[in-house]
Amino acid sequence: MSHLITEELVTLDKNLGTTSQDVIRQLTQVVLASGRASGFDGLYADAVAREQKTATGVPGGIAIPHCRSTAVLEPTLAMARLAPAVDFGAKDGPADLVFFIAAPEGADKEHLKLLSKLARSLIKKDFTASLRAAESPADIVALVNGALFPDEGAPAGAAAGSSAGATAGAGAAGSAAGTATATATDQHGRHAAAAAADPNRPKSLVAVTACPTGIAHTYMAADSLVAAGKEAGIEVQVETQGSAGATPLDPAVIDRADAVIFAVDVDVREKERFAGKPVIQSPVKRAIDEPDVMLREALAAADDPNARRVSGTADVASHQTGQTGESIGAKLKRALLTGVSYMIPFVAGGGLLIALGFLLGGYAITDVADTVVLENNFGNLPDGGLLTYLGAVAFKIGALSMAFLVPALAGYIAYAIADRPGIAPGFTAGAVAGFMGAGFLGGLVGGLLAGWIAHLIGQWSVPRWLRGLMPVVIIPLLASIVASGLMFLVLGGPIAGLTTALNAWLSGLTGVSAAALGIILGLMMCFDLGGPVNKVAYAFAVAGLGAGSADNQAPWMIMATVMAAGMVPPLAMALATVLDRKRFSLAERENGKAAWLLGAAFISEGAIPFAAADPLRVIPASMLGGAVTGALTMATGVTSQAPHGGIFVFFAMGNVVMFVVAVVVGAIISALAVLALKRYATKKTAPAETVAA
Repeated sequence: MSHLITEELVTLDKNLGTTSQDVIRQLTQVVLASGRASGFDGLYADAVAREQKTATGVPGGIAIPHCRSTAVLEPTLAMARLAPAVDFGAKDGPADLVFFIAAPEGADKEHLKLLSKLARSLIKKDFTASLRAAESPADIVALVNGALFPDEGAPAGAAAGSSAGATAGAGAAGSAAGTATATATDQHGRHAAAAAADPNRPKSLVAVTACPTGIAHTYMAADSLVAAGKEAGIEVQVETQGSAGATPLDPAVIDRADAVIFAVDVDVREKERFAGKPVIQSPVKRAIDEPDVMLREALAAADDPNARRVSGTADVASHQTGQTGESIGAKLKRALLTGVSYMIPFVAGGGLLIALGFLLGGYAITDVADTVVLENNFGNLPDGGLLTYLGAVAFKIGALSMAFLVPALAGYIAYAIADRPGIAPGFTAGAVAGFMGAGFLGGLVGGLLAGWIAHLIGQWSVPRWLRGLMPVVIIPLLASIVASGLMFLVLGGPIAGLTTALNAWLSGLTGVSAAALGIILGLMMCFDLGGPVNKVAYAFAVAGLGAGSADNQAPWMIMATVMAAGMVPPLAMALATVLDRKRFSLAERENGKAAWLLGAAFISEGAIPFAAADPLRVIPASMLGGAVTGALTMATGVTSQAPHGGIFVFFAMGNVVMFVVAVVVGAIISALAVLALKRYATKKTAPAETVAA
């Protein structure tokens, strides 16, 4: 494990570009050249995707881009001392010290502990000063190994996977940065009793830190909070919910805490443990940047009888964007995208099985499928023989899967708002929407309503003995009654009428109006390549699949349009790298090879490496081609009964030749457009190919 970093993985005083993506690209090349990654594309895409979730720059001129990736063969640290420094999103300016942490998807806990220990060391000023003064890669390797193995294998402070505040000893050489939190925990009952008896006791806070990968920010945030607490004379104990494991805070520690801090970018595990406590929450990075401010906010919440409190439901949802919580729009977007992401597996499997049923049994299978699956078997085949029987079975399984579309959408929208207590009310409201013919729109409304009601009920102040029943009995029961009752009595009928009118309008689209809808869908699919706008268009198409039929093919046309447009960006970038290789770096040309397959399979994210490196040229060019493809598929009546798969689900398409023509035309237009933009709207500089050793 001492070979996490080697001299060949260190780059000193080099110009690696002007953006964080440039630096990540070059460090990815370094990792690849060392033989520690199986390919450039996967590692670079995973690292950039992580960077886009939360900037990895931290105070002190430090950046720690990191990811877990299937492309990584062994845990690796690649380090660069930049000249000039590059902005990684830290508030105090650009970073000149960059550690790229690359972990395998299935990395063992011991390696993850070492990686997280290094991250904690980087907030220590003496350690970073030594890194800046180092004269050679060998010096850097020695410094890093000294931080990881200060006593030649002896434990260095707290283990990375443990509760950070409980022992509070991590950092360069494992110094006890947070000894103020090392309160004896073998007298938990007496601590709680003393807290109740002594209103003048010092304030006590508990916190949870967690980031998406659980390698770096989780532990740096914990150490920052502990250190700030020590300076302020406040007892702070932190539970680090990282990938190296976690040791839950003792219930007695939580009981005596005056307030809770959630510095998280992912869901807090078992958050009901903190029910009733005043809480503040923020992204994990804020605990690194402003730990003292967060402590002051937590103390203020502890003294405020009207402060927000943990209810055990959704008020610790993780994707916070502001210092005091999400905006209403951000909360709605997160809830809707959560519902869509959980709904898609039902639709993907169901849609493909329905298409397979049509392929085997013909379109008439819809009229006889129920009878065939109930009355026939392999020893008693129906008219039409084995293919009809298998077609009926495939169709029926697919239809039953598709029946979960609206309930799953509503259930997981409610889950995103109210956590687990919202699932049952959401599924029930979604089932009511389906029963009343309110469809996709009814599921959206029902899920939001059920989640909101469950969340409100979860805010009730109830006796301690009743808290255990709230999430499993009381909240689901009352929220189901209110949300589903409102759907039956008030909202379901009008939404069903609106849904019917919308379906009739879509069915009547022809010519110019159909092409206009295709243009809109094409633009949306290519705008952010798998982001929220892309997913909205995709969800609109997927949700309508269940309403498609031989008499109403408009939903199938929309699905074909969305799929075709989504294939255009990666195919266009692949084509562009072939038409004019010199306009692209070596890494981009390698990405182009993979983009052929990704585009053919309708994986729009295949164009993300290109868009991340050059968004102002790639995205407009992609949108242009996507709009043309969308218009062509809608105007010519191309259909798809499969929600995913690209050209590989050709058997589920109608007018497949025109589908291919539309995709090819759009890809050519986008490829030519991006090349024109790169030629006439760019500086005359050659892209960097590799990093000097």
